[in-house]
Amino acid sequence: MKKIWDIFWRFLALGCVSFGGPAAHIGYFRTTFVERLQWLDEAAYARLIALSQFLPGPGSSQIGFAIGLRRGGLSGGAAAFLGFTIPSFVLMYLLAVGMPGHNPNVYFTSVVFGLKLMAVIIVADATLSMFHSFCKERLSIGIAAFTATFLLILPSIWSQMTLLAIAAVIGSMYGKPQETEASGQSRFRWIPLALFFILFFGSPFLSFISFWGSLFADFYQAGSLVFGGGHVVLPLLQELLAETISTDRFLLGYAAAQAVPGPMFSLAAFLGSELTDESKLIGALLATAGIFLPGFLLVISLQGAWETLTARPGISGAAWGINAAVVGLLMTALYRPVFISAVSTPIEMALVILGFFALRTMKIPIVALVMVFAAIGLLLRG
Repeated sequence: MKKIWDIFWRFLALGCVSFGGPAAHIGYFRTTFVERLQWLDEAAYARLIALSQFLPGPGSSQIGFAIGLRRGGLSGGAAAFLGFTIPSFVLMYLLAVGMPGHNPNVYFTSVVFGLKLMAVIIVADATLSMFHSFCKERLSIGIAAFTATFLLILPSIWSQMTLLAIAAVIGSMYGKPQETEASGQSRFRWIPLALFFILFFGSPFLSFISFWGSLFADFYQAGSLVFGGGHVVLPLLQELLAETISTDRFLLGYAAAQAVPGPMFSLAAFLGSELTDESKLIGALLATAGIFLPGFLLVISLQGAWETLTARPGISGAAWGINAAVVGLLMTALYRPVFISAVSTPIEMALVILGFFALRTMKIPIVALVMVFAAIGLLLRG
């Protein structure tokens, strides 16, 4: 138990200070667990990053979970997840229960206005970054462009699933992934893999059992389909919850998820609470468990075989194609719902451009920008 508590406290400390999103989290983990504590070496850490890019789910949280799993088994993985997630979960839950959802005052709506502008900047930055990373060839650019075009014309979660599958097939046949070397022995853990698929195909039937089953099922489905991390969960959840939560409240939660430390998937705590009239804490817990669980089940089942898998051209090519499609998915999200619900005047567009410059070029911390745009909202609309 001493080792498990050590894992928990290490990740809890990181969960309190890890601002900046998944890319920054990867840097924090490397500094702490590779350089300082030496829980694993550079090569092993690089392979964990590759695995997290291939699997659906919260990328940085999957890396942290895998580190805990290597260090202390399943209990260690759970300790890493809880430590890293608790701070952001608490903050997002308090935001949901503390901010009025109906007939808010002018100060609240003003802050929401500022945070919606901030959300445009964050998604635009993520889209550009992922485009540079995953769309370097004519084919990958074409996959991204076709995905965005199709989803803008026919938006639905089934369209997204179909396009991701098509991109995986194209990538496996014609993709140009980076070459990797295999090491170790291939060893699947079939029980968690089977549980992943049982819940994926069976969770929709939970909707007929109870409200709580439906809530868990929606977030489990989203967590099973999110390739690319927290930014990509936005369009999936928007499609799933479009009829049950307002765009303003959704974007408020999304903007707040940028401002708090820890995983962006903690947005589920906000949304789960929002969707629940009573027992809001239970709603937040079920939504959070649902969105994180599928990615962790896949890590448990594939951890022993991932080095061999990522060395196979077909598998790495499929990941290449999926990453390109994810860029198109983000392009769609940048336009709808983010841009069209936030920007309607030249002044607002000018603020977005200046904010993008501050984030992208001046490297202003996201927390500082969130506070600035909340203040701007108060000045313009308060």
